[in-house]
Amino acid sequence: MLKPQLSSSAYTRAVTSLKAQTVAQTRLSQSDGIGEVLALCPQVSLLSCEASSGRVNYSGKIIFTILYSDEEGKLCRMQKGAEFTHYCDDERLAPAQTAVCALSCERVSTRRDGSAIVLSAVVTADIDVFAPAERTFITACEGAYLKTQTKEFFSFITFSGECEVEDDFEADGVDDILVPSACALVTSAQCGTGEVEVSGEINLSLLAMRRTFPAGLERVIPFKCAIPCEDSFSGALPGVHAEVRDMNVNATVDDERAKCMVQFSCTVAVSGYFAQHSEQAVATDVFSCTNAVSGARAEENAAVLAERKLFSERVSSLASAKARLDFTCRFLAVACPRVEYEYVPQSGAVEGAVEAVLIYEQGGDVKSTGVSIPFSVRVSSGDGVKVSASACGVSVKQPVEGQIEGEALIKVCADYYRNSSASYLTAVEEGEALAPSESAISVIVPAAGDGLWDAAKKLNCPPEVISAANPDLKYPLSGKERILIYRKK
Repeated sequence: MLKPQLSSSAYTRAVTSLKAQTVAQTRLSQSDGIGEVLALCPQVSLLSCEASSGRVNYSGKIIFTILYSDEEGKLCRMQKGAEFTHYCDDERLAPAQTAVCALSCERVSTRRDGSAIVLSAVVTADIDVFAPAERTFITACEGAYLKTQTKEFFSFITFSGECEVEDDFEADGVDDILVPSACALVTSAQCGTGEVEVSGEINLSLLAMRRTFPAGLERVIPFKCAIPCEDSFSGALPGVHAEVRDMNVNATVDDERAKCMVQFSCTVAVSGYFAQHSEQAVATDVFSCTNAVSGARAEENAAVLAERKLFSERVSSLASAKARLDFTCRFLAVACPRVEYEYVPQSGAVEGAVEAVLIYEQGGDVKSTGVSIPFSVRVSSGDGVKVSASACGVSVKQPVEGQIEGEALIKVCADYYRNSSASYLTAVEEGEALAPSESAISVIVPAAGDGLWDAAKKLNCPPEVISAANPDLKYPLSGKERILIYRKK
C-alpha cells in the first residue's frame, strides 16, 4: 500500500500576457476660429485595470494638446481631454487575479466631421496577469522508490506607486510655451529591502514662441522613485513601466533680461513586478518493485528577468513627409516627437520610426507636416526580450530640394528574460501487482546518459541493490556497459 507524504505552499503565478488596442477620441464641437490644426500631441495615462471572469477591463485618460492657426494666421493652442474604456478577453482570466497594464499611443490624427474636428489616437495596452495559486508536491512515499531533484520555483510580486518630478530652467528669447510633450524611460530598477528603487529620465520637448516664429526646445530631466513594497528584497530585478501624468508647464518671461523661466512639474506613475526565487526538493519520478505505479504531474513555467541593458544610438536617415517640401520652405521647429517601434526576434533589433511634426514657414504662412524618421537599433537576438524606447535630439534638414533627412538620438532599455520550467509529481496511485521474476539473472544494456535511477527503473530493482551488485559503474553511463542482477532462490 503506497503512502505518499505531501507538502503544499502558496505562491503567485503568471497567468498570461495580453495586448489590446482601442481608439481614444474626442471632438471639438465648434471649429469656428480654427483655420488649420498644425500639431496634435497626446498624453495618455492609466486610470484602472481589473480582471473579471474571462475578461480584463481597463480605463484611461487622454489629453490632447492642439496647436492651430486662427483665421488671421495667429498661432493658438488649446487642450481637450477624454476618458476611454476597453477590454481584452481570455478564458484564463478570473476575478481574483491582478493585472498590470502599460499604455502607449500611436497613429495620432485629426479629421473634420461637419463643423466639428475629431481628435483621435490608437492606444495600445500591454497587460500582464497574475493569480494566487497553491503548489502541492510529494516529498516521500512509503512502499515506492522516488527520484527527487532540487527544482527552482518562482512567485511573482506586483507593485505600483508615484513620485513627483520638478525642474526649473531658463530659455533664451522665449515668449511663450505652445505645446509640451514628455515621455518617461526607465533606465535602471532594483529591489531593496521593503522598496523598489526606480531611476530614469523624462524627455521633455517644448514647442515655444520665439518672437514671431515657433521654435523647439528639448530637455532631459532625470527622476528617481522609491516605491514601497513590503515583499521586496535586496537583489531582485524588477520589470518596470513608467508614464507621465498630470504634466504642468509654466513660463515666466523677464522682458528686461530677455529670458524665460520654465517651470516643469509632473507625476511619474510606476508599475511592475518581480520574481521571488526559491528551491525545493521534489519527486520527479516513481516506481515500485511489487506493483505498477501511476503518477499525476504538474509543470510550472516562468519567464524571469535576468538582465537589463541600456542602448543609446544616434541615427540619421532619409525621412518621409506628408507634405511636398522644397527650398521655399524654411524649417522652424520639430515638435511632439514620439517613437513607434517593435522588437524583431529574427534580427535582434528594435525597428520603428520617430514620428514628429515639422513646423515650417512658406510664403509668409506657418504650416506643418508629419515626418517619419526610420531607425533600427540592434539589442540582441532571439526571443525573451522586452524593450522600451524614446527619442530626443530630433532634427530635420533638406540637403537636396524635395529630399529631407532626419536625425535623432534613440535610447532603448532592453530587458532579457530567461525561461524556467519545473515538472514534479503531485500524486501517485498504486496499480496491479507485478509478476515476480523467475529468472536467476537479469541483464540490461543501458542507454547513453542513463543514471542509476534509469537503470533501477528498467530492472525494477532498488537502486541500492544495483549499486552493490555493480560497484564499478560510473554514472552517467556511456551505453556500452552491461548491468547484471543475480537473484537467489
